[in-house]
Amino acid sequence: MLQDKKCRQCRREGEKLFLKGTRCHSPKCPIEKKGAVPPGDHGLYSGRRLSEYGQQLREKQKLKRTFGVNEKQLKNYLQQAEQEDGNTSELLIRYLETRLDNVLYRLGLVPSRATAKQLINHGHVLVNGQKLTASSYQVQLDDEIQLGGKAQEMTKIKEWLEREGKTAQWLQRKGFIGKVKRQPEREEMVTNIDESLIIEYYSR
Repeated sequence: MLQDKKCRQCRREGEKLFLKGTRCHSPKCPIEKKGAVPPGDHGLYSGRRLSEYGQQLREKQKLKRTFGVNEKQLKNYLQQAEQEDGNTSELLIRYLETRLDNVLYRLGLVPSRATAKQLINHGHVLVNGQKLTASSYQVQLDDEIQLGGKAQEMTKIKEWLEREGKTAQWLQRKGFIGKVKRQPEREEMVTNIDESLIIEYYSR
């Protein structure tokens, strides 16, 4: 049921959000089989042009679903970004990219952010040698992230590392241990989001 829900989210946004790990990279992906038809009885007839507000709303929903955050969390990240010097929209995306669950995913150690959340919640992830159970932890420069011994033996983790396991350029990884080399540049972060539409949405 959960898997079907995640597939519906991708179909609703009209593109892959890579919410289900290996399935997203396989022919089993519904978008691969049928295209990005929105869910529901009227999905085939939903090609009407969205209003400006509708575009902003869809972009916000896509961002929330991609990173697995709720409305309150997203608003908090935006408020933090607005209080800092710099490009607010880029800072917003960076806050999301440097969450512990996303970094675990970007290191290539897990097939999805959802899997990362599960491992963190169950105490299978160490940061600088300490067990952390907060997926929202903001990683810092030189932080060392490691999968615990039990997680290393999980079949889905082993299979993923054999198949994919690519690491983002702003991170480095050796075996089951990763490290934050530097802050990510905008082009290295999620690229299917127009964050300016999200800023506009909350500025209404």
